[in-house]
Amino acid sequence: MPSREPKDVVEELFRRVVARDFTAIDELVAEDLVNHAAGGADDLRGPQGREGWKQILATLTNDLGDEVTVDHHHVVAEGDLVVDHMTLHGRHRASTMGLLAGTEATGVPVAWTYIHIWRVVDGMVVEHWACRDDVGLLRQVGAWPSPSTR
Repeated sequence: MPSREPKDVVEELFRRVVARDFTAIDELVAEDLVNHAAGGADDLRGPQGREGWKQILATLTNDLGDEVTVDHHHVVAEGDLVVDHMTLHGRHRASTMGLLAGTEATGVPVAWTYIHIWRVVDGMVVEHWACRDDVGLLRQVGAWPSPSTR
C-alpha cells in the first residue's frame, strides 16, 4: 500500500483529533516526534514525542474546552513539509498552560491563530514547528493590554 501524501496525513490528523478520535495520534504521529514549538519551565524543549503531543492536546482541551473547533485558512504542502495557517476557537475555561499562568478563567470565547509546519515521513508526523499569536490570545482574556488602553 503506497504511503499517504504529507498533506493528507496532516489534514486527517486534525480532522480526527477535532472529532475527539485520539487514536489518530498513535496512528499518525511518530513516537519520537521532535516538537520544536514546545517549551516549558522544567525542560526547555517541553513535551516531546507522541506522549508529549497528547499532553499538549489535553492541556488545550482543559483550558479551551471540549468543543474546540479549527478553521484552516491555508494548507500548503511541498515535499515532506506541510504548512497550516489555522485558527483554533474555544472558550477560556482554565489557565493551566504556561502562557495563561496566573490568569483567571474568563469564560470568554477565544480565537487563537497559528502557523504550523509539519514534516511527514512515511505517513507519520516526525517534526513540528509553530508560530502562534500568543499576544492576541492574551488580549482576548484580558492578560495583555490592548493598544488602545496603553
